[in-house]
Amino acid sequence: MTFFRERHSLYGLASGVSRQASRTRVLNPNTQSLFYCRMYLCYVDESGTSNVPGNTSHFVLVGLSIPIWLWKECDDEVSRIKKRYALDHAEVHTAWILRNYLEQKRIPNFDSLDYIQRRSQVEQIRKSELFRLQKPHLKNQYRQTKKNYNHTKDYVHLSLAERRRFIKELATCISKWGFTRVFAECIDKVHFDPLRTKHNVDEQAFEQLVSRFEQFLQIAATPDRDYGLLIHDNNETVAKRHTELMKKFYREGTLWVGVEKIIETPLFVNSELTSMVQLADLCAYSIRRYLENNESELFDLIFQRADRKGNVVVGVRHFTSPSCTCKICSAHRAV
Repeated sequence: MTFFRERHSLYGLASGVSRQASRTRVLNPNTQSLFYCRMYLCYVDESGTSNVPGNTSHFVLVGLSIPIWLWKECDDEVSRIKKRYALDHAEVHTAWILRNYLEQKRIPNFDSLDYIQRRSQVEQIRKSELFRLQKPHLKNQYRQTKKNYNHTKDYVHLSLAERRRFIKELATCISKWGFTRVFAECIDKVHFDPLRTKHNVDEQAFEQLVSRFEQFLQIAATPDRDYGLLIHDNNETVAKRHTELMKKFYREGTLWVGVEKIIETPLFVNSELTSMVQLADLCAYSIRRYLENNESELFDLIFQRADRKGNVVVGVRHFTSPSCTCKICSAHRAV
């Protein structure tokens, strides 16, 4: 199919607010007829390790679906929130943002300083620490500390309370986007048996995610008009594996559904440059932290957007013991 932009039109949202939107016109090479097509972008990211046992008990793969005609407005809203916290050009990596930065506790009256003063003093302490660790017997500690500093350097001007508030604002933003859908496979590796599933953790999670996004497009969306595209955080190893899996799904379908609505193999992008993938990271982190640590503040916001069929959550599954009573399992069994 050849896709090209046709025009802009108005779509009404559930909130009652009319927004400008773009539609795509599709040329069908078989009939040479034209019809309108709507696209849903599904941004994919993960939290935890897929290795068994690895250093997390759960592996969570999340897809955050956004209609293409509302993408720009969503991106602008995220940009406005970032700007308020002087994070205009920073990647949102939730796990690193929500860590304790010990250097901040060593700075007197840190909260009363402005952003420039905070950053200056934190960087001074960090430089001193790296110099201290530059000794042969401390090389492993030096390497890990330098890695930690690199991952958190964009956020050091914000106190922990401000960083928590920033992430909560983003999660609240997602919770209010009634047009979004969250899809997720959450695997408790204690209960995962690769001999029974004939897949590894990552492969099972990806197949489940593809199945749920495809079923959403087939059932919940407009028949013959709606298609989807997967956009994944870039990882060379994952890219090759998921691309091959997707080709297999096109030929054979997944265990649950034939793939008709998801076009192309996944696109792999640099998450540093793509705000929506960063939000998928936030969703994955929030779900995993709830399952592993019972942290519910962010989870309760994100879970509002889980794809549902009536009162039953069909878009998010917790692969674990049948006796689990977590919010995901309870909502998955709801009547």
